[in-house]
Amino acid sequence: MGFLAIDVGNTQITIGAFEKQKLTHTFRLQTQSHATADELGIQIHALLRYAPLGYNEILGIIIASVVPQIDSALELACTQYLKKKPLFVTAQTRLGIINRYKNPQEVGADRLVNAVAVGELLGGPAIVVDFGTATTFDCVGARGEYLGGVISPGLELAHDALTARAAKLPKIPFGVPQRALGTTTKESLQSGLFFGYIALVEGLLQRLIKEMPGRPKIVATGGLASIIGPRIRPSVLVMPALTLDGLRIIWERSTKRK
Repeated sequence: MGFLAIDVGNTQITIGAFEKQKLTHTFRLQTQSHATADELGIQIHALLRYAPLGYNEILGIIIASVVPQIDSALELACTQYLKKKPLFVTAQTRLGIINRYKNPQEVGADRLVNAVAVGELLGGPAIVVDFGTATTFDCVGARGEYLGGVISPGLELAHDALTARAAKLPKIPFGVPQRALGTTTKESLQSGLFFGYIALVEGLLQRLIKEMPGRPKIVATGGLASIIGPRIRPSVLVMPALTLDGLRIIWERSTKRK
């Protein structure tokens, strides 16, 4: 028996299969905002064969989504194909933390979930850097409260925008350059994107650390966390499954309340 945690991002849908508190399998689907309930249901149902986890063994499903266009189809897919009505995390969900955003409704579900996870697993103060379509910096106070943060374009988004607007710059595969000084267009682009992005992250972290009380821990999560995280100073704890763990914690809390 287990449950599913689903993180719907702008680029990918990440599905985590849990057995109690253990993340046993992770699956990724490309986010298609116009996907139908049948398409989503069939895909998820097929993936669960590799967990292995049958729909009759699922105790519950929890979802954090930043793509509202897909939410109705995803809810219907879970209800029809997995026989479970999912719990969606929103600003109204009782998360067990204080949200200090001026307008709490504006905060993305994934950002709140990350705050819950880091508060429970590591304690505050802390800063979570989530490398996704956008790179977000989320600040968690000493008591686990969500303080706010920063939103910046993600590395891949920056690459796409640059090559789309500059006619002579080609699209290049992502790579980790050996040095900053590029001697070809490809090397120069890779250097600017990679080292430039590290400089952006480090610069924002320095400012956030100065504005936060205490000595915040720095946590990196998201698709590029394992590549960029170890190269950031101050030292960063890389936790690729942080959002899924946060969903697990919220699901466990909601289950206990019931």
